[in-house]
Amino acid sequence: MAILRDAPLPQVFRHSAQEHPEALCWRVRRDEEWQTWTYAQADAEVQRLASALVADGIQPGDRVGIFANNRPEWTLADLAILSIGAIVVTVFATSDVDQAEHILRDSGATHCIVAGRGEAFVLAQAHLPMMRHILTMDRVPGYDSLVELMDRAPDASDEVARRSDALTLDDVATIIYTSGTTGAPRGAMLTHGGYAHQLRTIDDLWHLGPGESSLSFLPLAHALERVWTFYVMASGMANTYCEDPRTVAELMPLARPTTIISVPKLYEKVYAGAHEKASGSPLNRAIFDWALRVGGRNQRHHRKGSTPPWWWRAQLPLADKLVLRAIREAVGGRKTLLISGGAPLRIEVEEFFSAAGMLLGQGYGLTETGPMTTAFAKDSFKLGTVGKLVAEAEIRLGRDGEILLKGPHIMKGYWNNPEATAAMFDEEGWFRTGDVGYVDTQGYVVITDRLKDIIVTLGGKNVAPQPIEGLILSDPLFEYAVVLGDNRPYLTALLQPSIPALEELGQAMQLSWETVGELLKHPRILSEVTERLSRLQSRVPGHEKVRRVRLLQGLTMEDGTLTPTLKVKRKVVESRFAELIEQMYAGTPAR
Repeated sequence: MAILRDAPLPQVFRHSAQEHPEALCWRVRRDEEWQTWTYAQADAEVQRLASALVADGIQPGDRVGIFANNRPEWTLADLAILSIGAIVVTVFATSDVDQAEHILRDSGATHCIVAGRGEAFVLAQAHLPMMRHILTMDRVPGYDSLVELMDRAPDASDEVARRSDALTLDDVATIIYTSGTTGAPRGAMLTHGGYAHQLRTIDDLWHLGPGESSLSFLPLAHALERVWTFYVMASGMANTYCEDPRTVAELMPLARPTTIISVPKLYEKVYAGAHEKASGSPLNRAIFDWALRVGGRNQRHHRKGSTPPWWWRAQLPLADKLVLRAIREAVGGRKTLLISGGAPLRIEVEEFFSAAGMLLGQGYGLTETGPMTTAFAKDSFKLGTVGKLVAEAEIRLGRDGEILLKGPHIMKGYWNNPEATAAMFDEEGWFRTGDVGYVDTQGYVVITDRLKDIIVTLGGKNVAPQPIEGLILSDPLFEYAVVLGDNRPYLTALLQPSIPALEELGQAMQLSWETVGELLKHPRILSEVTERLSRLQSRVPGHEKVRRVRLLQGLTMEDGTLTPTLKVKRKVVESRFAELIEQMYAGTPAR
């Protein structure tokens, strides 16, 4: 059954709840048991909370923050706020005092709904003169909880209905602050109409509905997870919430979602884990490689719309039994849809999932574009690309190959920042993405790098670091790579290894160490890393080869070197590890 199209988000959800009242809407695993809400139950809770928020004095157009981890109550608050014409301001659950204060102060938020004691403590330290009321999802002494507010509030259902009916597609639904790899975050204003465009685009591509399910573990404060959650509810699917993203590997086999939306890191970890498990013996490695080859050959024919030759089809059942089925089980069984976004995904990871019988494709967009600008479908898929442009969107290439966009999904502008808004659009109204890429002859979009990340060496060579970093990360030893060399004579790299893989390598070399820091500087480890890089770069042009490296540890969201979607904040890393970088350029030039 089709979703409700061209309507504000609260109306879309209510329509879905009326169409699928007994279907599973939300669930979360707590104390080893599932807590569940049907669509009818979820809708009733949304209406109760919306009525309570009206009674609490929230007016149409007021900004209300949500500062919490992923959980059903996040979406409950989201829909209730939207239902009364207020604007949701998202705050990442990992935000510290300065980050939360900037977002809530800049947006002028009058209320904030937080998960519990930790978030309430953060806000208590912030200076927020406009903040009138902090509400908690959990019961915290000294604060009103959502349950307490709903229990004591007078009925305001008529006012909720009036406000919901008064919403227009041009109204701002949310302000999402760009996590940003540099500078202070800016609040992108996304409208109900922009979300309506995104929902009908996804529906036209995939036609999902009741019986399908999703696992919500990317931060709901992020544009990608947010729009996908709206689609899950619009289409009558079930959503399982992962309250702690560190437990996603254990939760997937229990939840068995049929769709997963993630950044590349999850898929890369599954890929690396499977390869590491297969490396136990030469026989295991041979069986693993054979099974992936069989699965890959079959899938390549299916992608082209042809029948695989009989000899590849004949080997598939055994390959599936020995290897491929275990890969699918690691992510909770067969999948209707796997989407990767937020950062480039290596083609060998796409091939790996395809060989296991799971179509994994990339999409592209930014917070400011709603976010989805390109997407793939079963009949419109090409490895190594981010799919084709979505309906009603336009694209052209600007100076230096920068991708420029137009369409109904583009943000209304940055909140309270007309100068920054103007800087993001050219004189003809095209949105400047800051990404470099091209459209191939078949209409597929390829992203090559961020314009601001392009390295220009002292020799005048332009180098895109992302493909080089992707090549390095194809070795499971490495977890993060930052290629450097702007205005330098050659390229270098800071590499963060996987600590378990590093310790395993140290044991294989029969090394002795007391701390991981000793391993990172051990001459034999550095020699092994250099040899691995040499093999990886054997076919790379000379000016694109990394000449020197240093190993480090500690790139995390908590220390500010990674964004909430696990992308490296390049400028922060360069500043923090400036001394280590200078060491790589000291002395005799590398050749």
